[in-house]
Amino acid sequence: MKKIEAIIRPGKLEELKEELAGAGIEGITVSSVLGHGRQKGHAQIYRGQEVLPQLLPKVKIEIVTLDAKVPVILDLILRVARTGCVGDGKIFVIPVEEAIRIRTGDSGERGI
Repeated sequence: MKKIEAIIRPGKLEELKEELAGAGIEGITVSSVLGHGRQKGHAQIYRGQEVLPQLLPKVKIEIVTLDAKVPVILDLILRVARTGCVGDGKIFVIPVEEAIRIRTGDSGERGI
C-alpha cells in the first residue's frame, strides 16, 4: 500500500475530485494548507506598499491506495493539476505499513 500526498493549486481541486471519482478512486482526504516552494509568494500592493506574502494557499490531497493503482492516480493528478507554471505543486508517494478501518476492524488492503 502507498499514501499519495499531492499539494496543488486550490482552483484545481474540483476537477481533480471529479476525475478521481470517474476513475473509481474512493476515499480522499483534503486539507487547506499554506506554503511556498520556488515561487516564494507573489507581490501584492497593500495601502500603496508592496507586500511579499511568505505563504500561499494550497490544497493537500491524501489518498491511501494499493500499489497497483499508484501509476494511474499519479498520471491523473499530473494531467489535471499541471499548468506548466511555477507553483503547480508537488506529489509525494509514501509506503504504508498498515491500514485499519476503525468501524469494522478490517486491516491491510481490506482496511483501505
